[in-house]
Amino acid sequence: MERGNGMPKVILHVDGTIVEQEVKDDANLVVLAGTRRFPKLKYGCGMGRCTKCTCQVINGAEGLGAPNWKEEKMLGDKVHEGYRLTCQLTIKEDIEISQENISVPAPQKRTTTMTK
Repeated sequence: MERGNGMPKVILHVDGTIVEQEVKDDANLVVLAGTRRFPKLKYGCGMGRCTKCTCQVINGAEGLGAPNWKEEKMLGDKVHEGYRLTCQLTIKEDIEISQENISVPAPQKRTTTMTK
């Protein structure tokens, strides 16, 4: 993908539509979505604990940092299939991602047992 004015371009496939938008260097898409500056992105906690923001990287994975421990823990083997948590990504280069038909196991809720 070509960079026109030096700002990274994000292409998002979601809910049968394609959103194309330029973002500032080092942008986090979940932060932008939370402030209504990146529409349609699915997200939840913004901290890598809920997996609602999971995406599959179609193009541009080489411009991302390696998956962090939160992504490894929450996505397991899916990380090796190109799945990432958008809340953990810093966008520095053009990227194309999809949130279509994403299926990852929901995180396990911790339960506490009270003992007497």
